[in-house]
Amino acid sequence: MVRCFGLALAGALAACSTVVPRGPVQAPPPQVVAPNPSDTEVQVGIPRDAQRNRVALLVPLSGGNAGVGQSIANATMLALLDTQNQSVRVTNYDTATGAATAARRAIADGAQLILGPLLADDVRAVAPIARAAGVPVLSFSNDAGVAGNGTYLMGYAPAQSINRVVAYAGGRGVTSFAGLVPNGLYGQRASTAFLRAVEDAGGQVASLQTFARTPGGVTAATARLAGQGAYGAVLIADGGATAAQAAGQVKRGANAGTRILGTELWNSESGIAARPTLAGAWYASVSDTFYRQFATKYRTRFGATPYRLSSLGYDAVLLTVRISRDWRVGSPFPETQLRDAGGFSGIDGAFRFGRDGIAERALEVKEIRGGATTVVSPAPSGFVK
Repeated sequence: MVRCFGLALAGALAACSTVVPRGPVQAPPPQVVAPNPSDTEVQVGIPRDAQRNRVALLVPLSGGNAGVGQSIANATMLALLDTQNQSVRVTNYDTATGAATAARRAIADGAQLILGPLLADDVRAVAPIARAAGVPVLSFSNDAGVAGNGTYLMGYAPAQSINRVVAYAGGRGVTSFAGLVPNGLYGQRASTAFLRAVEDAGGQVASLQTFARTPGGVTAATARLAGQGAYGAVLIADGGATAAQAAGQVKRGANAGTRILGTELWNSESGIAARPTLAGAWYASVSDTFYRQFATKYRTRFGATPYRLSSLGYDAVLLTVRISRDWRVGSPFPETQLRDAGGFSGIDGAFRFGRDGIAERALEVKEIRGGATTVVSPAPSGFVK
């Protein structure tokens, strides 16, 4: 059973699904005589009361990644509003001026839990500081290499999306696979996940080509791939623009009917379905069902479209508030509750943390069809313990 967050989100969480309220929820007035911030206010700097569990949000609020960082921060505010929470205060810290400095400030301010950072290098800087203070970290990174020892990853792990889409293809009769993966850490991990997934699906990888993310890089790799035979499916482990370019070259001659497979990167690209060379392609990702509701509410409140990753901030707060029922103010965060084998449910669907600290997610498979994406294999509603 997935462990529902069980929060006041404009009604109960039906069937353990997150329901995003349609309108702003007004927080109740403070229950103290002295002036205090509103119950759902996200403060920058040291919190001004000691009646709530202190949580730090570490994201870039300046510099080149300020857009996504601010979107995550806004999402945490919405989560606090939606839950009418009175037990958790989230304080923002800018990692663009130094992630380690931000972590030290947060811990000095009394934070017992850190949400973020976003970038893997920032997680590496923050993790030892937080670990020494006994403060767990719920990072938004997808780099499996930074997980463990008190650091948990909320990010969408590429290995999981590759395994899901390959398993789906194998279940529909595909036995011969090929892959195009970029050089670098992402490509290395995608390659490893791809080889294992194909083996688990009972298929064979006939060719696996790497490419540099430089002009002409994927074109040369695709030419090498095309010269080695026909394939039932080809994984292109990169973003939509590169995948569309490569797909147009792959689907020629003997490979005209080859099925193109994508990764979780595609789900963050709103225009992916409009690329004609990707028609018929399959890719796995978290569900967008509740995210679309969240995005509508976000636009109404902030007058802008949220970054897709902002749902990680929202779900991190939902999880924190759920656990805060058993979290006495001023005491360490009850980290053991993060390891509930039944999992949790949020905007992005069901998830749970494994022993490695990586969020295992229930993913759906989508097909690009007629200029839109259609779910061809729904995400499971939960996990078997």
